[in-house]
Amino acid sequence: MIIEAIKNFSEQLKFEPEIKNAEKLVAAKTYIVAGMGGSNLATDLVKIGRPMLDIISHRDYGLPAMSDEKLKNSLVIACSYSGNTEETIDAFKTALNRNLPVACIGVNGKLLELAEENKIPYVKIPDTGIQPRSAVGFMMIGLLKLMGLEDAIEEIKKTAERLDLTKTENDGKILAEKLNGKIPVVYSSSKNGAIAYNWKIRFNETGKTPAFSNVFPELNHNEMVSFDVQAPTEQLINKFHFIFLKDKDDHSRIQSRMEILENLYRDKGLEVENYEIKGINSWEKIFSSLLVADWASYYTATAYGLNPEEVEIVEEFKKLLQEKDF
Repeated sequence: MIIEAIKNFSEQLKFEPEIKNAEKLVAAKTYIVAGMGGSNLATDLVKIGRPMLDIISHRDYGLPAMSDEKLKNSLVIACSYSGNTEETIDAFKTALNRNLPVACIGVNGKLLELAEENKIPYVKIPDTGIQPRSAVGFMMIGLLKLMGLEDAIEEIKKTAERLDLTKTENDGKILAEKLNGKIPVVYSSSKNGAIAYNWKIRFNETGKTPAFSNVFPELNHNEMVSFDVQAPTEQLINKFHFIFLKDKDDHSRIQSRMEILENLYRDKGLEVENYEIKGINSWEKIFSSLLVADWASYYTATAYGLNPEEVEIVEEFKKLLQEKDF
């Protein structure tokens, strides 16, 4: 199923969302997007495409600690692919109980039932059976629709026609071969931090391997110290393989920092791979790079003889959590 999701990803970007109970939708200048895991991966990517938007990504129960005035002037958007995510439903109910503007996105489940029951605006995304992490396109289009950003939706539709599936698969496969037996660490500029994080999540969930991400320039002030190879920790450090996501539109000093750190790491015997994020706009950069990450993580899992689809430990954890008193 996951390979079909990757191959058909561009179709998600052509999704034509409909807002149910649209007459209840409230325009806002601030958006609080409540969601967990794959259901909330699109939020920070939207911020790359529309950096001037005031968007707060909330990954927890309840709502973020904000003044009552700020909350009342915000639209809370609850995002749950399954519609049954415990934390997201709690955030949704908290917003309802506080009479705050709220909307939601999901395939089905309890969340959409509550939206119908309370006449809350919502976008129902197609039930294609894919994993939440693979539904970033659907979730992003749904978010943009609720935010009234029709122009961004049109730009994304045009982007869908330019995505090169053959090239992204080839790039991902080559990268997976280089990562065999290694732990990926994905670095980017702060501006592209959500892309790096999405890469990490794909290696975690699809690739079934530990993976980490961080951003320049912050990592130059702390994390890189841990990779200053010394004899006692050399065996630990040599397990990592670094992926630098480079963007010609990054600040010139960020580009310099990447080049210097790459050379320092290589001089210390560390493995570094560069991947240039390319595209005529932010949307193309986002989606083309995510496709490479999808393929790289898919081929990583298959190289280890693992199932790239399932997330068994997540399901096991949910089952154990349900046995606890809530």
